Amino acid sequence: MLLHIAYLLAGGLLLWKGADWVVDAASAIARRFGISELIIGLTIVAMGTSLPEFLVTLTAVLKGIPSISFANIVGSNIFNLGIILGAVAMIKSVSGSKTLITRDIPILFGVELLIRMMVSGGELGRFDGVILTSVFVGYLAWMYYRCKKPSSASDAALCDMVSDSEVATVKDYLLLPVGLLAVSFGSQFVVDGASGVARAFGLSEWLIGVTIVAAGTSLPELVTCLSASVKGKNDMILGNLIGSDFFNFAGVLGITSLIRPIAIMPDELLNMSFAVVVVAVLWIFIRTQGKISRSEGALLFAAGIGRWLFEIWRGAM
Repeated sequence: MLLHIAYLLAGGLLLWKGADWVVDAASAIARRFGISELIIGLTIVAMGTSLPEFLVTLTAVLKGIPSISFANIVGSNIFNLGIILGAVAMIKSVSGSKTLITRDIPILFGVELLIRMMVSGGELGRFDGVILTSVFVGYLAWMYYRCKKPSSASDAALCDMVSDSEVATVKDYLLLPVGLLAVSFGSQFVVDGASGVARAFGLSEWLIGVTIVAAGTSLPELVTCLSASVKGKNDMILGNLIGSDFFNFAGVLGITSLIRPIAIMPDELLNMSFAVVVVAVLWIFIRTQGKISRSEGALLFAAGIGRWLFEIWRGAM
């Protein structure tokens, strides 16, 4: 038990410092190359903070534990847009760019709806993996092309050079990969410690996957968003969460199911439906005023906590 607690403490320290380094280095590099912080949030930071989900999901599938693999991804994404975004918005309202509202959130909603239809048969197969991976690669290529040749004012605004008041140094280029590794290893320590404590109390692997593991692998997003909020980098918050969720569903599930099909448990269909609803609600909220207000953040947070408590109650039945 003491070893598990030590893992939790070490993991928490790595997550906090790693997230700090990622936000600072990514922002400095974005300024150096004239890339907007939103783009950095949607790509490098999002994919870096999604490494824990990918590693946990792939390992669970290869070990034949589907109850942890898919539950981890769905639970993590609900945690991101419910508890994390809700908590950050309750502290300070989170705004979203026009591009996020009209392009990135609808794309995430479409991908989640597609996956919900794919898993209706009880499996996410290799052909599904081909489709999801193609969507993921195509999205990144399309976003890069739109920035190279913007066809509208919104594209130009998204890709405009940001302030170059701070120039990236060699230290920033070193801190970015170090920070990403820190949040990845830190989340693994937290998950191992939390899972060990949970098993000591006799909880099931499915319940661990949808609650503790999902929350643990989402900790990089949590600390990264909190750090970005404190530093006033508002565009990076929503960009990181939307990009991370898109990477989880299209990238992580796509690549993992290409390697080995993922069996879907009946209980996970309800969670996947809930994930689709959360994105739809988020889209409605942010379209009204262009931001997530404190009261809307409270509703998202309550929904995330409520779903978590429901899963714990259902797992205990």
